[in-house]
Amino acid sequence: MHKYITLFFSVTFFLTACKGSKPEGIIDHNQMISLLTEVHIIDGSLYSISQSPDSLYKYGVGSYVALFKKYGTDTVQFKKSMAYYATQPTELQAIYVQVQQNLKQKTDSLNKVQANMNEAQFKLNQAQQKKNNAVPKK
Repeated sequence: MHKYITLFFSVTFFLTACKGSKPEGIIDHNQMISLLTEVHIIDGSLYSISQSPDSLYKYGVGSYVALFKKYGTDTVQFKKSMAYYATQPTELQAIYVQVQQNLKQKTDSLNKVQANMNEAQFKLNQAQQKKNNAVPKK
C-alpha cells in the first residue's frame, strides 16, 4: 500500500512539474483569441456560400492563408498551438469564452447596422409613396 501512495504522489508531482512552461512556437493567448475569432468568422462565411466540400476548399484556402499571413503565423504553428491549448482545458475554455463574446459583439453590431439600414429604407419608401400619391397642384 505504501508503494502505491508513493507512486501516486510521484506521478502527481511529475505531471504538475511539467505544466510550468509553454513550449516554444505557441501563439500567444490574446493573439489566439483574435485569430480564432476571425477563423470562426471565415468558417461561417464559407458555410453560408456553399456546403460543398470542393467549394469550401476552393474558396477557403485563400481566406485562411491571408488570415495567417495577417497574424504572422502559418497552419503548422496554428495546429501546434491548438494542440497545446487542448492540453490546457481551463485556458482553452477562457479563450473560447472571449471568442464567443467577440463574435456576439460583432453580430450585435451587424444587427444594429442592418436595423438602421432597414429603417432608412422604410423611411425612403414612405417618402417615395407620399410623393407618388400627391396630387399635383394646378
